[in-house]
Amino acid sequence: MDRFILVINPGSTSTKIAVYNNRKNFFLITVRHDKGELSKFSRIYDQYEYRKKAIKETLEKADIDLKKMDVIVGRGGLFKPIDGGVYKVNDAMLRDVQNPLGEHESNLGGVIAYELAKETGRNTQAIIVDPTCVDEMDDIARISGMPELPRKSLMHTLNQRAVARKFAKELNKNYDEINVIVAHLGRGISIGAHCKGRIIDVNNGLNGDGPFSPERSGGLPVGQLVDLCFSGKYTRDEIMRKIQGNGGLFAYLGTYDAIEIEERIDNGDDNARLVYSAMCYQVAKEIGSLGTVFYGEVDGILLTGGLAYSKMIVDCITERVSHIAPVKTYPGEGEMESLALNGFLVLTNEIEVKEYV
Repeated sequence: MDRFILVINPGSTSTKIAVYNNRKNFFLITVRHDKGELSKFSRIYDQYEYRKKAIKETLEKADIDLKKMDVIVGRGGLFKPIDGGVYKVNDAMLRDVQNPLGEHESNLGGVIAYELAKETGRNTQAIIVDPTCVDEMDDIARISGMPELPRKSLMHTLNQRAVARKFAKELNKNYDEINVIVAHLGRGISIGAHCKGRIIDVNNGLNGDGPFSPERSGGLPVGQLVDLCFSGKYTRDEIMRKIQGNGGLFAYLGTYDAIEIEERIDNGDDNARLVYSAMCYQVAKEIGSLGTVFYGEVDGILLTGGLAYSKMIVDCITERVSHIAPVKTYPGEGEMESLALNGFLVLTNEIEVKEYV
């Protein structure tokens, strides 16, 4: 029986789309968006009509009939904190995504899925899976040191969980039987403690704590940050851009591109080597701190995301943390496959679809 699944994964300047027939992928493409066009929108949410149109045009060119889709799966965004799993896109979610916890392209996944599902003219389901705002943190992990500022869970849930499940399968165990530390290394970096199927601690990988990344500042010296905020040199928006978007490697080296930075290092750029090594050093420190969450009982340390393709980064982190647990690398993201799998499990009634409230 043919069952068609459309997967939508918005990125900063592109949208990945894929179409599956049951478990088989037969169409996968990255739709590039003009940066000038995107800059016309004051909020990321306002891009959804523009991106939806681009997706429809791409499907039409490929002679793929939108009306045949049985389920449309979007990458989930920054809604209010929720448990992990699969959620139906409903009015409550559409309301909350207009005022999200933070500006991020993933906020568009559910909206576009919902709008396209309506256009099929049939009972097509619109769902999201393991959104960025999944929050399963233990209460003790929420305490920050200032009651007004609790620690928040904002992470790459989808990919973290996908590689943790893959690792569990390699051990011939279930995900809820293992303890692993998963480091997603991309433009943002989130490092989670997966304890028997729950992510009980994680840094806020969007605009909070943890290591700095290619474009985000990570945790900062608090007193100095306060002084900077009140220096009169910057507006609030300018400070936020220094934290998210223009921080991290970009702030020090003027580029997000790991390949370019490694070429500079190979050509003798000592400053690039220092900053690049410092990012790896901070990732290793974060992994080491999460080892204490498990009292040292860690089955594996998993490195994933785009930066996990870099041997320089992987080696730098591994030499510092391999004494804690075996280190395994799963480069890339695997998000499209994971989204599609969850869509298939929904169609076969093998997974619960939760109601967002």
